[in-house]
Amino acid sequence: MTDIKKTDRPAENPPAGPEAIRAVPVRHYGRYVTAVVALTILGLLIWAFAGGAINWGAIPDYFFNDRILKGVRETLLLTFLSMLIGIVGGVVLAVMRLSKNPVTSSIAWFYIWFFRGTPVLVQLFVWFNLGFVFEYINLGPVYKDEWSDFMTPFLTALLGLGLNEAAYMAEICRAGLLAVDEGQTEAAHALGMSHSKTLRRIVIPQAMRVIVPPTGNEVINMLKTTSLVAAVQYYELLRFAQDIGTTSGATVEMLFLAAAWYLILTSVLSVGQYYVERYYARGSSRQLPPTPWQKVQAHLTSLSSREGATA
Repeated sequence: MTDIKKTDRPAENPPAGPEAIRAVPVRHYGRYVTAVVALTILGLLIWAFAGGAINWGAIPDYFFNDRILKGVRETLLLTFLSMLIGIVGGVVLAVMRLSKNPVTSSIAWFYIWFFRGTPVLVQLFVWFNLGFVFEYINLGPVYKDEWSDFMTPFLTALLGLGLNEAAYMAEICRAGLLAVDEGQTEAAHALGMSHSKTLRRIVIPQAMRVIVPPTGNEVINMLKTTSLVAAVQYYELLRFAQDIGTTSGATVEMLFLAAAWYLILTSVLSVGQYYVERYYARGSSRQLPPTPWQKVQAHLTSLSSREGATA
């Protein structure tokens, strides 16, 4: 037999891998154009207001005036008390609206229909001028007085805003209660829980996730709506600003000052609303969205890592 001598063949080069894909970000030219247009419009507005006959120096002079700060306190107090009446009344009306008793449900429906169908300013004027209908208020041995002395500007503002808000909160609470599955109520009743106990411990805690976000919007809206009570002689932020503007001659400047205070207060309430919504979203979201501070920290971390990589 003939021996076959095996010769070593040169090893073949391994096939080269696929070339790395170079990702080219999409150019969003429309965003750049929109940003330029927005900045141009903003610059023109600033230039127009700066060149107007407005004494901008009067705003910082009166920004922390005693009457302005008192107006801020009265605005916050009226907002809190009106929302308290609105929330309590809204929960009661929502339960009445969902009641199987046709009389109770009809009363709640009529209340919501009337107060949502008439403007807040009209309701304030009606409360303020009910003395033409009721000359006296007589509660027997408890209280008796003339209507004009009883219905003060503060009570007018409180009733006008609070009772109107209760109609809107009733629909918000009703939507939250209906969002809870009926099986929860049936299971609670099967365990022997009463209807009121089921509402307090089972239904309402689960409905809060739906009720809280629009309620936060209502609080912010109520803060701004309090400016309407200046029409019934109640002194809050806008009314004090108007009086200062009349006496100082800086009428428009004081309106800008009031607007600045409203922006500050609504911004603070918006931050509080964000964290309250985040708290009630714990049971429905697997991962909570990052807070603004967490977003800032992540942005700073990414910037530092990029700088380290380039170095």
